[in-house]
Amino acid sequence: MIEVKLSMKFTSREFSLKRMPSRRPMGVFGVKISTVTKRERSKVPYIVRQCLEEIERRGMEEVGIYRVSGVATDIQNLKAAFDTNHKDVSVMMSEMDVNAIAGTLKLYFRELPEPLFTDDLYPNFAEGITLSDSVAKESCMLNLLLSLPEPNLVTFLFLLDHLKRVAEKECVNKMSLHNLATVFGPTLLRPSEKDSKIPTNPTQPISMGDSWSLEVMSQVQVLLYFLQLETIPTPDSKRQSILFSTEV
Repeated sequence: MIEVKLSMKFTSREFSLKRMPSRRPMGVFGVKISTVTKRERSKVPYIVRQCLEEIERRGMEEVGIYRVSGVATDIQNLKAAFDTNHKDVSVMMSEMDVNAIAGTLKLYFRELPEPLFTDDLYPNFAEGITLSDSVAKESCMLNLLLSLPEPNLVTFLFLLDHLKRVAEKECVNKMSLHNLATVFGPTLLRPSEKDSKIPTNPTQPISMGDSWSLEVMSQVQVLLYFLQLETIPTPDSKRQSILFSTEV
């Protein structure tokens, strides 16, 4: 008879979501997005393009896409493959459950050392979304968005178009714009540990009235705002030239 003893440690969600910079010089997870795009000579990181391409190929009608968790071991295997520039990553993806691919994409954005919306601009986005005048809000939010570093801006616009296409299939996949904003808002906007109001003590109870919950709601509202905009105008059709560049 073999006796197996297991020990489990609970880590609360707000603690586990902290951004941790990579200790590895190479790889893509935990590495600045500008570093990755410069290394790849691309506009949008390869991992983002590959994951979105696979999800658009066979995950657009998957019920709860981005909300349903993928198998953790599959996600870790795919993460390792992208980090080591594995040549067979596309083959791996084609054989995996699409929810694991969606989970890998979310993990990539969660582990960025700085959020896609940047630590510097995050307070401004959080303030801009509270403006009551719709004209002033649109002007503020669009100006802030276009102030993002180019890799951040292009990657966000690339993802934004994809998420809108996912929402167009809401009657099948049950993922509305609000659902997608709830999933991706904190992932794209949550500030780095040093700037976050997330409690450092994981045993501390979280109530709906505390600053952390309000912060999360703000992050959801910022993303929902951009998802609900029909178009995002940019000077001289910059967005079109960037997104449809062969370098993307």
